[in-house]
Amino acid sequence: MLYDLKGEANMSPVVGILYSAVKENNERLRVITEGMSQEEVDYKGPNDKFNSTAQLIKHLLYVDLNWVYRIKGQPLPQALMEQYGPMIDENNKLPMVKGISLSSLMSNYEGVLTMLRDSCTQLTDADLDKVVTFGHANEKQATLRWGIWHMADHSRYHQAHINQLRKWYRENSMSQ
Repeated sequence: MLYDLKGEANMSPVVGILYSAVKENNERLRVITEGMSQEEVDYKGPNDKFNSTAQLIKHLLYVDLNWVYRIKGQPLPQALMEQYGPMIDENNKLPMVKGISLSSLMSNYEGVLTMLRDSCTQLTDADLDKVVTFGHANEKQATLRWGIWHMADHSRYHQAHINQLRKWYRENSMSQ
């Protein structure tokens, strides 16, 4: 199998390559979570000390949703904030997510990626130089180029956590 990052036909070259990286990582997320039971999706690691796969997917979805709206140059609508947020809870941790099916989480995430695709078709490579604010208090600045790259990188980062949770879950299941 040949791996390559190729832009989408209806996107400018650099935008398409960056979008392709996000899309490929979402496909990888689907593969690594395939076949997870609800118990495993909600599993928080040894002694319940870590974020569950459900929490991590919802976090990725919400971060990416925020980036989509930055790309659009619009504030995130309140209805979407309420549906998918908050970013962190009152203890500065990822909000608890339990009992939401993997299929529902991934379907919601797919909707965000569809919005990203649609937004990327409107961008030119020059638009990638636009600087936006982000962070919990909008205290950081980045270009849209970095933001789309970050979506791909951030997904890979948390996929490593999901892989570790899966390993622990299997080990825990075998020892019972």
